[in-house]
Amino acid sequence: MEKSNTPKNEPFVGHPKKFGGSLGGCGRNRSQGDEAPPRTAEQYERCQRDANRTRRRLRKLGSGRGKVSPGRSRQIGRRGHYGSTCTWKGGGASSPKGAGKAPMFGDYEAQRHWQEVTYNLPVHQWYFNTTDNDLNYWGLDYPPLTAYHSLLCAHIAKLINPEWVELHKSRGYESQAHKLFMRATVLVADFLIFFPAVVLYCFYLSNGSVNKKVCTLLCILLYPGLILIDYGHFQYNGVSLGLALWGVLGVGLGWDALGSLAFCLALNYKQMELYHALPFFCYLLGKCAKQGLAGRGLLLLGRIAVTVLATFALCWLPFLSDPGQASQVIRRIFPVARGLFEDKVANTWCSLNVLIKIRSILSTDSQLYLSFAMTLLAVLPSSIKLLTKPTFWQFKLALVNSSLAFFLFSYHVHEKSILLPALPVCLLLNDLPLIAIWFLQISTFSMLPLLLKDGLLVPYAVTSLAFLVLSIYLLSALERSSASELKLEGYRRLCFVPPKLDLARVVRWKFYISVAAMACLSVACVAVDPPPRLPDLFPVLVSAFSFLHLPGMVIYFHVVQFTAPHSRKGQKKTN
Repeated sequence: MEKSNTPKNEPFVGHPKKFGGSLGGCGRNRSQGDEAPPRTAEQYERCQRDANRTRRRLRKLGSGRGKVSPGRSRQIGRRGHYGSTCTWKGGGASSPKGAGKAPMFGDYEAQRHWQEVTYNLPVHQWYFNTTDNDLNYWGLDYPPLTAYHSLLCAHIAKLINPEWVELHKSRGYESQAHKLFMRATVLVADFLIFFPAVVLYCFYLSNGSVNKKVCTLLCILLYPGLILIDYGHFQYNGVSLGLALWGVLGVGLGWDALGSLAFCLALNYKQMELYHALPFFCYLLGKCAKQGLAGRGLLLLGRIAVTVLATFALCWLPFLSDPGQASQVIRRIFPVARGLFEDKVANTWCSLNVLIKIRSILSTDSQLYLSFAMTLLAVLPSSIKLLTKPTFWQFKLALVNSSLAFFLFSYHVHEKSILLPALPVCLLLNDLPLIAIWFLQISTFSMLPLLLKDGLLVPYAVTSLAFLVLSIYLLSALERSSASELKLEGYRRLCFVPPKLDLARVVRWKFYISVAAMACLSVACVAVDPPPRLPDLFPVLVSAFSFLHLPGMVIYFHVVQFTAPHSRKGQKKTN
């Protein structure tokens, strides 16, 4: 290979499809057409070496389990996904995506690397590209609270084994002890934040007997999507979702300032909590307006505003001394250059891209404006309804509708983002059990390609089946599926459904067919080789099939929000 004359620390500018993306595994996975960050000449040469090594491995690959078809081989050699797809047929070991594969080593390495960076570098270097902090190698791209959490975990890791967070030398470090430590940090965070919030919600803000509340609690904790992503994919979604749930608890129990504080912490942990932001804003503003903006309502609005500003100021305090620091953090947590969507996600843009190559037709700015306009249009109806009628029932439904609108239409959506609509749907398990169980199954299934890359076939099958059977049994979902319990009266009025048509029976049959189709597609993904010319056939089928459910879910939850009243028993308040 001809050596480049570009200095090592200068950006290497080249064609993004040729030099950027995930060539040889160097960089986050990006689909074609996404804008890649600049590479140095050294990084480019390293990527080329790894890509060539991958191609040599593929040429030597023999027959047997895990055999790759010619079309798949060409794709893997081109994109650097060797290993993450070849292990699908094995389905045994549970390793995070890209684990052990240089030069990026997968999402497990991302979490470890953030601990390394936050422990060894000063705060003002965390989000900047320096000789000690290569942002192209799993650079921090979450808000400050995530960085502080990584720093806390790093201090504990340093006490156990200093090699886990040693600057530069720990890159690509993997051991069973460290994986156990990482999973333990997820479990501890869930015990401190997510589990208590779920317990309090089920016992204070859900209806029914103690037995029914315990059943609802078990079903929420058994939701397979969150378990598989956090414990198999090495994520901390339980922290942000748990903080958001504490916010729901606060406003549901009348502690509006504390609820605002908790939600601000969630937003400062993961920026995707913006999916839930508009319902919080509309509910609290509507409540203030209802109390009178010239009296008690104004005082409440003032308390909430001070709480929000103080929380953001404390979270961002180390970055506020220099405007350049704050602006760099914002650029990192909102990466416009990464494109409209990532991988095979079950949203509108990825599904539409199968028929219309929207990223080739529209510029990046046009895609951004289009997604913003569509998201705003989709989220406004439920938000306006909540603003005019700020009840807790309306608030829960608005959380579902807002997060679904963001997932379907917003910019740069990941497969894991389906967990954000899943949280408020979990809160409806006691109210609309069959629909909630159906949605939660779809949300887990939509992440199947990602879970298979992580080697989580067996955990996926076991947790999904266990959740389906136990939730239907514990919540009596099939018995509680009459037209009135499914709140289908609004459909009859709006869609002119014939009186003799049993809508509840139609919904049940659709549920059976959907579950059977998900099972068949899951088996096909691991047992059938795709055609050589369509190597991404099954991931596309999974995302498209999952997407087909979501517009119907959006319509259903909107109809329920606009037409179905709810008992005020669930809106308990305590002193």
